[in-house]
Amino acid sequence: MRPRTPAFRIPTRPALRIRTRLALLNAAVFAVGSGLLLVASWLSTRQIIEENSATVAATPAAAPTAGVAPPPTDFGNPGTMAPGVSESRFEAFRDDVLSDLMTRSLLILVPLAALSVLAAVWIAGRSLSRIGQVTGTARDISENSLHARLRLVGPDDEVKELADTFDTMLDRLERSLTNQRLFTAQASHELRTPLTIQRTALEIPLAHGRVPTELEPDIRRALAATERCERLLASLLVLARGESGALHHRPTDLAELVRDALAELGSELDATGVSVHSVLGPAPVAGDVPLLAQLVANLVTNAVRHNRPAGNVRITTETDMGWSRVEVENTGPLVDPAHLPGLFEPFQRGTARVKGSGLGLAVVRAVTDVHRGRLTAMPRPEGGLTVRIEFGAAEPMP
Repeated sequence: MRPRTPAFRIPTRPALRIRTRLALLNAAVFAVGSGLLLVASWLSTRQIIEENSATVAATPAAAPTAGVAPPPTDFGNPGTMAPGVSESRFEAFRDDVLSDLMTRSLLILVPLAALSVLAAVWIAGRSLSRIGQVTGTARDISENSLHARLRLVGPDDEVKELADTFDTMLDRLERSLTNQRLFTAQASHELRTPLTIQRTALEIPLAHGRVPTELEPDIRRALAATERCERLLASLLVLARGESGALHHRPTDLAELVRDALAELGSELDATGVSVHSVLGPAPVAGDVPLLAQLVANLVTNAVRHNRPAGNVRITTETDMGWSRVEVENTGPLVDPAHLPGLFEPFQRGTARVKGSGLGLAVVRAVTDVHRGRLTAMPRPEGGLTVRIEFGAAEPMP
């Protein structure tokens, strides 16, 4: 299937990339492990000190220094410190040791954690570099052509297996789409001849007045149905050709294509009473001229037919920032933004009362995609639709 145009993408909250997640996960594991190791070391040190507290308390007092009064002694155990003094000094010693241990451990842990984050980012980048290669190639294939393949080289690991699986999927997808487009084009082409014969067989009696009066309404309805079938087949052929990517590039101007489309709709504009306001500046492009002409004609026709009586259509062509643009805005019924993507699918119509096959905007999307253009569609708050098509600008024609 073709990728959706950016106009229909639902905005989502950006997620962290795998490289960032792996780095954060590695840093978190390091921090938790180091924290547990720090707590275990602190508890072990405290236990060792507590277990040796009796030995420290039983150590004989040091010889008195000249001029310094000897510390209080336990009269039951001459030469040892009094119990209260020994315990208080030991608790102070223990607290100093544990506090110093925690401070030094944290000073060592923080830079090690920073180094672990940097190492994790580097290792994750090296590990995921081939996945980035697969992503870039896959994006180029999806945007440009289904003919290319990844053909990833390197060790026969999970990434290589993923790339080979993707290539196999592309093979099946390309065959399926090719067969589908070929069938559509062949069926449409084969049906044009009998429809042309049928239309001719209905037009000749009508033109020569050989149809009985009571049968003339039925003959005209049959003729109108035949003409609708011919238009449908023509749209199917354009759609199949647009999706096939077989283009013959020539320079043209979107402004001239708009003028041609408006000239063809002259009688329909008079019948509907729709007013057209156009600001047609130069908009040179290089592409398949018949396909681009069909795109512009479909945009203008859609804006006129899906409009209210005596409504308005505004058409603008211009070149800006290296892009040639055609924008068509019309009044009409309210369009639910949730239903907007479906309007660009085949056989989807905004209203059932207007004539058409439902392929107009599908052809617009297919031709835009095959020319690597940008399509943006926005519902108008007061009703109707604004459709903007942009192509890379070509050199102005002489």
